[in-house]
Amino acid sequence: MNIPFLDLSAMHDSMRPALDAAYQRVMGSSSFILGKEVELFESEFAQYCETRHAIGVANGLDALFLVLKAMDVGPGDEVIVPSNTYIATWLAVSYAGATPVPVEPDPQTFNLDVSRIEAAITPRTRAIMPVHLYGQPADMDGINALAARHGLKVLEDAAQAHGARYKGRRVGGLGDAAGFSFYPGKNLGALGDGGAITTNDDVLAAKLRVLRNYGSERKYHNELKGFNSRLDELQAAFLREKLRLLDGWNVDRRRIADEYRAALEGSGLGVPHVPSWAEPVWHLFVVRSTRRDALAAALAQRGVGTVIHYPVAPHRQPAYAEMNLGVGSLPVAEAIHDEVLSLPIWPQMTALQLNTVISACRDAATSL
Repeated sequence: MNIPFLDLSAMHDSMRPALDAAYQRVMGSSSFILGKEVELFESEFAQYCETRHAIGVANGLDALFLVLKAMDVGPGDEVIVPSNTYIATWLAVSYAGATPVPVEPDPQTFNLDVSRIEAAITPRTRAIMPVHLYGQPADMDGINALAARHGLKVLEDAAQAHGARYKGRRVGGLGDAAGFSFYPGKNLGALGDGGAITTNDDVLAAKLRVLRNYGSERKYHNELKGFNSRLDELQAAFLREKLRLLDGWNVDRRRIADEYRAALEGSGLGVPHVPSWAEPVWHLFVVRSTRRDALAAALAQRGVGTVIHYPVAPHRQPAYAEMNLGVGSLPVAEAIHDEVLSLPIWPQMTALQLNTVISACRDAATSL
């Protein structure tokens, strides 16, 4: 049996009538930019995230970047980011003109290590940007306490964590604002690009709605030097249909992750650690091996698709060569990026597929 890393067709086939109806609604309305579907999705997504506002934008990177711009973060400023994350987290800071300052993660959770953050704060620090990596919430109480003590903003990178909870509260409303991605493979994914910002700050939300639309609150009248970053009306319609199913899909992901964790414990592979206060949504199920590449090859031979999230730490990318952070400068992140491997997980994954992956992993681990 060949098992892909991700099978979106299983999801979309199961809801094709709803997606077709969403398409017909938009086509029938002839309203394609910031229309009723975006307005309704923003209201529904804000309610889902337990926040006052959601602002639809073009993608997840824009969501983070626009928040920093709205917070007046710019040249000369610093933003604390995780040393291990997808590069978009860092790029958002760079696009704002500020400098990303990497802080190492907790090696158990892979999320920002709160005990390391304070040492990285300088007079130029303006914000902390925790990432809820792989769908597991960061330790937000500790981060918020530090931010309050130093007068800093907190921007959640929630691109992988739609629906996750921290001590009972949804991610997206745990800081000053949050950025979400609706890239197709996310737990809540569009059929193209898309993103959103959530916040409880009325003033910030109003500014963001202007910034995303050429800096204009009223057509052809521009209050700010803004951007063209608007959630597409058709994608909003698709997302509305998927949002109704998201909690059920996340329940399925948790069940699959629980079976993985129980079956792979003691296999020789590192399995994810979940703190008692975290309710992850398992965008990714990531194991760890010092022989990661050999493990991936062995699984491929057994018909199991895997992906590395992510093979190169941001500070080792040519894009950030000017930071002069050589090998060994951020050892926790470097070890994580050298050892992680993502196993197949999606809500419609069958028991046969799951058990096949588990058997392949145990066989491969013993043969390494």
